[in-house]
Amino acid sequence: MLTFATSSPRRHATAWLRASALACASLLAACGPLHTKIPDLPKDTPADWQARNKAAGGLAPDLDHWWRSFDDPVLNGLIERALKDNLNIQIAGERLQAARAVRHAKRSQFWPNLNFRTQVETAPNSTTGYLVAGFDSSWEFGFFGRDLANKRVNLADENLAIIDDAGMRVTVVAEVARNYVELRAAQSRALVLNDVVTQRQKQVDLAAKRLQLRLGTQLELDRAQVELQQAQNDAGEPAVTVVQAGQALAVLLGVSTPDPALQTAAAQPKLPAIDFRQTPADLVRTRADIRRAEQNVVRAAGELGIARADMWPKFGLFGTFVSSSALTGGDDRVVTYKRNNVTGKIKAEEVSSDFVFIAGPTISIPLVDWGARRKIANAHERALQASVLAYREAVIEGVAEAQTMLAQFEAKSASAESTQKTLELTEHSAQSAQTMQRIGLGDGMETAGANLASIQSRLARNLAVRDRALAYIALYKALGGTIPPMAKDTKHEGLP
Repeated sequence: MLTFATSSPRRHATAWLRASALACASLLAACGPLHTKIPDLPKDTPADWQARNKAAGGLAPDLDHWWRSFDDPVLNGLIERALKDNLNIQIAGERLQAARAVRHAKRSQFWPNLNFRTQVETAPNSTTGYLVAGFDSSWEFGFFGRDLANKRVNLADENLAIIDDAGMRVTVVAEVARNYVELRAAQSRALVLNDVVTQRQKQVDLAAKRLQLRLGTQLELDRAQVELQQAQNDAGEPAVTVVQAGQALAVLLGVSTPDPALQTAAAQPKLPAIDFRQTPADLVRTRADIRRAEQNVVRAAGELGIARADMWPKFGLFGTFVSSSALTGGDDRVVTYKRNNVTGKIKAEEVSSDFVFIAGPTISIPLVDWGARRKIANAHERALQASVLAYREAVIEGVAEAQTMLAQFEAKSASAESTQKTLELTEHSAQSAQTMQRIGLGDGMETAGANLASIQSRLARNLAVRDRALAYIALYKALGGTIPPMAKDTKHEGLP
């Protein structure tokens, strides 16, 4: 037996008219409260940098491919591999995809939904069982700014994942460049320190010969031997740096074994003149921490909007269409039934089915909560103010760090230029000493000393070139990298 729950057309029309009127009234009421506004974020970046690189005609800065200024194919290849194979970058990429999936799932929070369900119920007397199957649907309206507030939170979460992914790439590129510079500088330094050992050994030999010829003293020989021992000790230092840098590069490339090709000594990467005069100070706002603080403001505004919306009623619609099949037992009769092309047998006196359709509005009105919702909204207002202050602090700290790194790069550039001039002078002095020795106006000790001074200048230049390169890397890391386009909501207010 099939039965349907029905009502008269007049009563049915009246019910839907009331529901429509209620929905219109709710919509008008929902338009009353204003949406939570995202605060204007302060622009605390200076108009210009205090320190400026004054290299006329130098290369212009490039946030996207700044490492290419080294003009080192090996470094370019390492960075390309790291961007592809680095595990932390892959982790950040997976988290970004997860954030996008979550945002896509939450977009339907205020859309109508439709579900199919089945369940079995038993009457209290345990003589009748009911199989209930059907569809139900619900639709919550995102009134009072609830819809926009939720979208802001979800949008900010996705953008935070985008920023973290981009920030990880900036960090990995900087670390690859830094370790590569350390590796090549250590290899070059090892060669220079070996030359120091060679010159110190020549000084020991000359001191011993002078002592044998009674032209020198034992003190002179002892001093030369001490300096030789110290040079031999110093010569072992670069080997540790080479191992550390090689292992660090292997980790950054997502492998456990360092690349054997990197163990072969190669030229130390050098930078050309760099012109930062065209770099605006506002460029620092691309830093990941500043962009992250910006999105935290958007998220806090969304959370405040949700808290404010919770102080107002919730409206929606629901509908259900179910079939209830009652199985009534009591004797040993067997009933054969066929449903959905499936034939079965049950013990029953009667099999009955009913179809029921119910629809109407849903209303949830907060009446008495002892001010809990208001207090929660107040807490989120404070949190929003704190996020604005945190953004301002991030900008100030970012500008300070970038300014410091720029000044440091200026100082290291000047130091590299000075050591180059010193090297040129000491090399000229060493050549003069050799010439004087050839014409008999100088001895081997003077020539060895001049050669040693030239080698020491090469060592100083090695360190200065390395330090300038490291300062350059630190500067670009402080400036941040180009952040990919942020996710946006085309139907609602965009992000700042």
